[in-house]
Amino acid sequence: MEKETKPKTGMARLWELALRRKFLVFLSCFLAIASNVLSFTPFIAVYFIVGEIVTHFGGALNRTALLNFGVLAAGGAAAAVLAYLAALMCSHIAAFTTIYRLKLEFTDHIASLPLGFHTRNSTGKLRKIVDVNIEKLETFIAHQLPDLAGSTVMPLITIVILFMFDWRLGLASLAPILLGYLLQMAAYGGRAARVFIEKYQSSLEEMNNAAVEYVRGISVVKAFNQTIFSFRRFHEVIMNYGKFVRNYTFSFETPWVVFMTVINHVYLFLVPVILLISGKAGDYPAFALASVFYLLFSVSIPTPFTKLMYVSSIGKQVADGIERMDRILNMAPLAETASPKTAAAYSVAFDNVSFSYNTVSSGETEQEIPALSGVSFSAEQGKVTALTGPSGSGKSTIAHLIPRFYDVRSGAVTIGGVDIRDMSTGYLMGVVSFVFQDLFLFKQSVMDNILVGRKNASREDAVAAARAAQCHDFIEKLPRGYDTVIGAKNIHLSGGERQRIVIARAILKNAPVIVLDEATAFADPENEQKIQKAFEKLMKDKTVIIIAHRLSTVRGADKILVIDGGKVVEQGRHDDLVSAGGRYSRMWEQYTGAMRWKLGAR
Repeated sequence: MEKETKPKTGMARLWELALRRKFLVFLSCFLAIASNVLSFTPFIAVYFIVGEIVTHFGGALNRTALLNFGVLAAGGAAAAVLAYLAALMCSHIAAFTTIYRLKLEFTDHIASLPLGFHTRNSTGKLRKIVDVNIEKLETFIAHQLPDLAGSTVMPLITIVILFMFDWRLGLASLAPILLGYLLQMAAYGGRAARVFIEKYQSSLEEMNNAAVEYVRGISVVKAFNQTIFSFRRFHEVIMNYGKFVRNYTFSFETPWVVFMTVINHVYLFLVPVILLISGKAGDYPAFALASVFYLLFSVSIPTPFTKLMYVSSIGKQVADGIERMDRILNMAPLAETASPKTAAAYSVAFDNVSFSYNTVSSGETEQEIPALSGVSFSAEQGKVTALTGPSGSGKSTIAHLIPRFYDVRSGAVTIGGVDIRDMSTGYLMGVVSFVFQDLFLFKQSVMDNILVGRKNASREDAVAAARAAQCHDFIEKLPRGYDTVIGAKNIHLSGGERQRIVIARAILKNAPVIVLDEATAFADPENEQKIQKAFEKLMKDKTVIIIAHRLSTVRGADKILVIDGGKVVEQGRHDDLVSAGGRYSRMWEQYTGAMRWKLGAR
């Protein structure tokens, strides 16, 4: 049996993504290494210049040799800069190509996931993955990879140079670097650093989600003359993030100060060693030359080591962000049957359906929350089937299972006797049209929003659908009529108007199965009357399933299902259910009593 390959994580995963453009990445790394090697040329030239001065001290200097060494230093520095620029050019081309394709892969993948995934995951979380986590990969490939290649080679070259002229002075120069790294490993290494990165990314996601929610609710905040402090969740998330980052940062204050002091003052270790061994120097001019060189070189010694540490820490942050992207990429897309079927009729039936929602606890373990248990009913073609019941009873879950937002745990949902899992997703989406209480209109023209229902429809068809949805008159009053962009400056639509545009979209689609989930929940009486007229056109000769709390909406249905605790507890026509004296009868009494209530009545 073939062993299953374990997905790569951490830096291995970053390298896997980066090496999608191998030639450019390797070329970039090679040029970065060449740049770092060339950057040592001035120091070598300085050594020989100092040697020339010491050798001919008090006498005539070899000007030609000094000039040549000067040209070597300048040429080496210029070549190092040019090589680094070429390395960045190659790495940026590789980075932009990689993140472009990765973003396309990610958006294509989330489009293939069950629609229920999008109801459970906030737009803020997904937006952060696309705009922040994936975008950070560009920084890693374009900047960190060349720096990582150069920073890996540069310390090795530094060590070689340190031991090339005088191993004793080289060891004295290297000692503070090793001491500094030991301090860093003690302070930043281990599980604590990994836990911090995870918490840091999670807190950013929470802030992003809360910010999106706050912006969406800003009208309510402003209407009641409140401030950000009244939006408690957003305020708490910001304060908790700030407190967490401050505490974590201050916990490293002393180790960081000690580290930077040690590695940036190599000469403090070097000078005592020079004084200690100078008396035993056999060749004093050569020792003096080496001492001057090491003192000059000590200024640049910390650079490759600090750069390597910086690149490593940034890599950990990018790796955690990519891991969050991979969690979604590893989610299985909606299963497609190899032999899709079509329906000859369009009655909808639930056959002993049970369903549970998966939630992830704080311990990253999945838990199931039961939503439906043994639900069975049929909604006949050409008739209206209504679902009602208390909040949280499972009505909307039933609505979400029909267009296959989720797959059932057991039982089956059928349309025309065909299990919806045996239909292709494209066909099922063409068969079912849904209007939910959560309205969404794109920031495009009114015409484009209606044409979402059927892209190949003509403008005349869209206008006819708008007329049927009772929205043609108010659309014509907009500044540019059907070409007015929704959400543009000074363009505001009421909830009822937005609802009717969504209904026009559904009418244009002309699907044989209609699911209406609390479609009139937020409509005022005038708009509700117009929406009901629009529904008459939409529901003609269709299989219609209505979900509503307002019993006046479901009273005229051909069949009413009372849902409670994830089960069908009653079903029948309105008059029969009222006469039965059961749950629906009590709900009707409460509803009619509420309708008779008047302000100030005793």
